[in-house]
Amino acid sequence: CIVVCILGRANIVWPGLNSPVMRGRELVRQQKLPEDLERQKALLKMRDEMKTFRSLKLTPLERGWSGTKMPGRSIGAPDPVGDDTFDGFDTKVLEMKTVFNMKGNHGRKRRLSVLVVTGNSHGLAGFALGKAVDTRAALRKAKNRAGQKLMYIERYKEHTVFHDFFTQFGKTKVFVTKKPEGHGLICHRAIKTICEVLGIKDLYAKIEGPTNLQHIVKAFFLGLLQQKTHEQLAEEKGLHVVEFRKEEDYFPTVVASPSLCRSQDQIQPDEVLDFTQHVLGDRVVLKRKKFPPFYTKLPSWENHLLKMEKIRNHDKVRLHLLAEYGEVRSFLTEKYPECRPAKFQKHQTPEIEEEITQ
Repeated sequence: CIVVCILGRANIVWPGLNSPVMRGRELVRQQKLPEDLERQKALLKMRDEMKTFRSLKLTPLERGWSGTKMPGRSIGAPDPVGDDTFDGFDTKVLEMKTVFNMKGNHGRKRRLSVLVVTGNSHGLAGFALGKAVDTRAALRKAKNRAGQKLMYIERYKEHTVFHDFFTQFGKTKVFVTKKPEGHGLICHRAIKTICEVLGIKDLYAKIEGPTNLQHIVKAFFLGLLQQKTHEQLAEEKGLHVVEFRKEEDYFPTVVASPSLCRSQDQIQPDEVLDFTQHVLGDRVVLKRKKFPPFYTKLPSWENHLLKMEKIRNHDKVRLHLLAEYGEVRSFLTEKYPECRPAKFQKHQTPEIEEEITQ
């Protein structure tokens, strides 16, 4: 039995690996033996006779938040309901704990409580809580309940939230900040798991107060559902929503416009026009003061400031010229058109090089 198992499924003799190199005075050669039909039965018999069982290792992608524990692990899509199937959905466990309930006739009754979230990575997601005596029954019940409580969450350019928002459930407070593409998910692991099943790729979230997992999940979903699109904000304020992006040199871009825009005279002097302050409900997020670096106290820093004095506002002037004229120019550009700054090209053609030399 042991020899059959050692030779492997292909039943090939490898000298020095699964058989001796010399058998007596004869050299053992590599050869393929006839297929062994009893090999699988012999393996199962050996496994049944084993007294100890070693748990199977999970691949790094299948592991949860901590080792082989269930929170953070995927349990598949919810079961189909009639003809409706959950294609493309994935369910992840957020919390699994043991709870007890005192009964008058049975005493302490033990059950498992499982909190899961399911989604299709395209804005459709739902969460639910399931309880049962058996682990598999609790997971199945929570997974199927989550599939029946789906909510659609709108995303900005399919990668982040529309704006910063503050949300609260109980004593748990969550501050969510919109981030550009490539930033990633910097937040609590439960919020990160929810964002993965929702399809949100870039976000920053800060939690204040208790980190009760069920409160975090409920607070985050409340904040997502209470979001307002740029069109809704424009109609609400009666003003244009303008975006400034660093990669576009902070060039103003109109994102949304109202059907009827108010004039400057109709805007009250004390009206809040800051976008972030408006969407946060006039709340101001407390941020730690940034202390100046150590090198600002050195004499060399003063020399650096003197050298950079000539070009200290060039970026602002460049942005102003782009906004006013659509290009970088001066008041002498019309009089001396040959001094117009040439656009940078990585690979210049020979014709352009000849014009430059002439």
